[in-house]
Amino acid sequence: MRTTLELGQEIGYGKLSIEAVAARAGASKHTIYRRWPSKGALLLDSLLSLHETDLEFPDTGDLRADLRAQVYAAVDLLGQPPFGHLFQALVGEAQYDPQVAASLNERFIAPYTDKTVARLKTAQDQGQLSPDFDLDLGMTLLSGPLYFQFLITQEPLTRERIDRLHHALFTGLAPDPRVRRDP
Repeated sequence: MRTTLELGQEIGYGKLSIEAVAARAGASKHTIYRRWPSKGALLLDSLLSLHETDLEFPDTGDLRADLRAQVYAAVDLLGQPPFGHLFQALVGEAQYDPQVAASLNERFIAPYTDKTVARLKTAQDQGQLSPDFDLDLGMTLLSGPLYFQFLITQEPLTRERIDRLHHALFTGLAPDPRVRRDP
C-alpha cells in the first residue's frame, strides 16, 4: 500500500497500474489481485490505512469550534499535497467502479457523515441548534460546498474558505441587521 501511494504521487492515478505497483513492491501481480480486484480498490485501502483516525470529531462543547477543527483536518488531508490529487482520483474512479463506490461510502463517507450528524445531534440536545433543525440537511450544507470545490471547480481548499462557509451557514443568508446599508 505504501508503494501504491508513492507511485501514485510520482506518476498520477491515470498511469498507476497493478503491474507497476507489483514490480516496484517486489510482489507478483497475482498476489495483489487476490486481495484487490482493481487499482481503485488498492488505492482506497492504501489511502484509508494511512489516515483512519485523522478525521475524528472533537467535542469541546463549542459546536462551531469543533466543526471548524474537524473540517480543517479534512481539508488538510483531502485537499492538500501529498494525497489530495489521489483522493480526487479515487472519488472519480468511484463514479465508474461500483465496488470502489460502495467501499468508499461504507468505509469513509458514511462514518464521516455519521460522526458529523452525531456531533450536530449533541449540539442540538445542548440547545446550540434549533430543536427542529434537520441534521441530515446540516451535514449536506457543511460538506456539499467542500466537495463542489474539491471535485468540480478544483479550487484550493483553504481554512479561510472553511471559515467563510461556516460563517454563512451559522449566520444565515439574511443581512446582518446591525450593519446599515445605504440605498
